[in-house]
Amino acid sequence: MHNRGMGKYDVIVIGAGAAGLMCAGTAAQCGKSVLLLDHAEKVGKKILISGGGRSNFTNRFTTAANYLSQNPHFCKSALSRFSAADFITMVEEAGIAYHERNHGQLFCDDSAKQIVELLMQPCREFGVKIQLNTIISNIQKNEIFELQTNRGVFQADALVVATGGLSIPKMGATPFGLKLAEQFGLKIVPPVAGLAPFTFTGKEKEELQELAGISLGVSVRCRGKVFREAMLFTHRGLSGPAILQISSYWKPGDELEIDLLPDQEITSLLKLKRLSRPLAQLSTVLAELLPKRLVQLLASGHINDDRMQQLSDKQIEHLAYQLHHWRLKPNGTEGYRTAEVTVGGVDTNELSSKTMECRKIPGLYFIGEVMDVTGHLGGFNFQWAWSSGYTAGLAVAGMI
Repeated sequence: MHNRGMGKYDVIVIGAGAAGLMCAGTAAQCGKSVLLLDHAEKVGKKILISGGGRSNFTNRFTTAANYLSQNPHFCKSALSRFSAADFITMVEEAGIAYHERNHGQLFCDDSAKQIVELLMQPCREFGVKIQLNTIISNIQKNEIFELQTNRGVFQADALVVATGGLSIPKMGATPFGLKLAEQFGLKIVPPVAGLAPFTFTGKEKEELQELAGISLGVSVRCRGKVFREAMLFTHRGLSGPAILQISSYWKPGDELEIDLLPDQEITSLLKLKRLSRPLAQLSTVLAELLPKRLVQLLASGHINDDRMQQLSDKQIEHLAYQLHHWRLKPNGTEGYRTAEVTVGGVDTNELSSKTMECRKIPGLYFIGEVMDVTGHLGGFNFQWAWSSGYTAGLAVAGMI
């Protein structure tokens, strides 16, 4: 028997992902009656697949500089109210074993299920009513919020929207939260796919396909941003952490500038090789520094394969410049199908950075990825979910 009656709660949270679970548990711990709704058949679906099933649940070095937003200061208040260190303390107190990978990324030793369980524990203990497979057909606000659903009508004094972004639709992502914001007259920063691989067309696509499977450490630059990590050539174009990071800043028509040898000073290195190995082919020397197939591609289109002794200083300097400033123009990204996040969302100017509440509509809150705050790769988006969820959880309970 489903309860099809009228349910009245202090708080309704829409979206049982990272931010929604955090908010629901926090508000319930503060003594509020909470209903958590989701259209999916289980909670925390994105948490479960994150980090290869081990959940990159935060980043030890989280700061406001790790987030994109039209208002770069918006995230500071929530991040300081509930920091990465605070979430790490929760993980440690729950006895969850974890390890650190490069750049401060933290992962469970065992399974992402432990993070979902960590968030579910206060929901269970403090009586959050969780209702899945719930489709919301209409939301209105008179004195209070009223939600019409396929499981009955529900009312609440406060409504928290934690519906996430548009990335990975096969995991259940929808524009529900953005449409709701528009219904209430809030401005939206147009959403685009972030942390997504690049695609190419024509000759560039054919050339890059030949390199599929090759990975190397690079420094990639676009719009004044630089990321120094691995790049992976794929059958469709470019991927890997450095590429995913820069994709959040890239706009159609932009070129990427890639330093293929960020650790080397190529000019002086090649001049030394010209002295020590005058008869070696340039391609032989380069193949000691870069993957052979990449050297062949560069040699066929960009450099003459002479013996080292034949190269003038000017040719060496020109070649070094090309290796440090390889330019490619993507035709696009793979889009939401594979994007890890959505850049854009509910305009933060509509919200209080202290509480996540709408300035125009008291009692309406937006948290997590549905708003225009997007983290870099490496645990930062989960940290924003925890920080914004915790903040709104306290705010709906009148604790802020």
